[in-house]
Amino acid sequence: MVNDTSKKSPPPGWYAGGLEHIWLPYAQMKTATPPLPVMRTQGSRIVLADGRELIDGVASWWTACHGYNHPHIKQAVERQLAEMPHIMFGGLAHEQALTLAKRLAALLPGDLTRVFFSDSGSVAVEIAMKMALQYWLNRNVTGRNRFVAFKGGYHGDTTGAMAVSDGDDGMHALFSGLLPQNDVADLPDGDEHEAALDTLLEHRADQIAAIIVEPLVQGAGGMKFHDSAVLKRLRARADKYDVLLIFDEIFTGFGRTGTMFACDAAQVVPDIVTLSKALTGGTLGLAATVASRKVFEAFWSDDPKKALMHGPSYMANALACAAANASLDLFEREPRLQQVAAIAAALEQGLAPCRAMPGVKDVRVLGAIGVVELERIENVDALRAQFVEKGVFVRPFGNVIYLTPAFTIAPAELKTLTDAIVHVVRGLSGG
Repeated sequence: MVNDTSKKSPPPGWYAGGLEHIWLPYAQMKTATPPLPVMRTQGSRIVLADGRELIDGVASWWTACHGYNHPHIKQAVERQLAEMPHIMFGGLAHEQALTLAKRLAALLPGDLTRVFFSDSGSVAVEIAMKMALQYWLNRNVTGRNRFVAFKGGYHGDTTGAMAVSDGDDGMHALFSGLLPQNDVADLPDGDEHEAALDTLLEHRADQIAAIIVEPLVQGAGGMKFHDSAVLKRLRARADKYDVLLIFDEIFTGFGRTGTMFACDAAQVVPDIVTLSKALTGGTLGLAATVASRKVFEAFWSDDPKKALMHGPSYMANALACAAANASLDLFEREPRLQQVAAIAAALEQGLAPCRAMPGVKDVRVLGAIGVVELERIENVDALRAQFVEKGVFVRPFGNVIYLTPAFTIAPAELKTLTDAIVHVVRGLSGG
């Protein structure tokens, strides 16, 4: 790993010339630490313009599940680029999209068989919500215009997705009074919360279109875990009160929690599921909203007004679908879920020393997700800089430091990541 500061070079010209025109994500532009200029990636490594290499601990916001530049995905995209990079999906279709839809339907449980493609996770959630609202309208049921979401939840940054995220403690609290109003409840993880959800549904079922939840892990809301029993309770309530159930598997899908999908581990089949993030192996933007037969049949009609009137311009982009098909090939050919199990064991061992450190609230691991939750983080930018100095890219937020590495990460690289976290957390506690 190259981290010799004496070999640093000035930033490239494109960096200085372009930075003043960029608006960065989740950043106060006046005070934000400038982003690191990246020249290339390979495996679990990020190579910076100054020659340093960082081991990526978050797989580019949880997308690059096979690592960067996997040759099989690269070759698939190159072949598709030579044939057809994109074609509109209105009135036309292509092999990569139809093949991908068939494969996703075969992988997902139950009768989740109708795939609507889009180009980002937030949009996939918007489409799921739109499906749920129109499902009732198409059945001539009016007044069902609310959703039940959960504290600690996060479903995206677009307006509808913000409206079903935690508006009090989440990053979108500023907009809480301006968004469509929904019901944000506690996850039914115990008798008290279960009873409260029952009361809510009993009184408002005729106003509720669907329940939406991130299964097993609430990601951007704080990497909070819950068990399969919670999802079973939600399925039971959705059935009892005749509301739809949406699983947002944008983070948890494609092996991240230890099974191909979180709903597999729970043995619960939602009515609608959203997918993105690792769908293309971190190569290109693509998302899917997959509906059950019951949901799709509410749109199957001779009446054109009952169609789902939605169609992103880059829907089912051929390059992205080719990458996704290649990614699914890798799940079939290579031992990804076994690698996730090995990562889980290494995270448990590597992060365990943090449990005894002052200021640590919790250490938890599920699949290829490792979390150290602190009482608080005083300066998140300074903490991120400490990790860079140790040769790793780790991006704490809120009060959590977490790892979501590529499934192909080398054991020595993963140990470097966990050792860095242990060292940094020990420093925070004065050890």
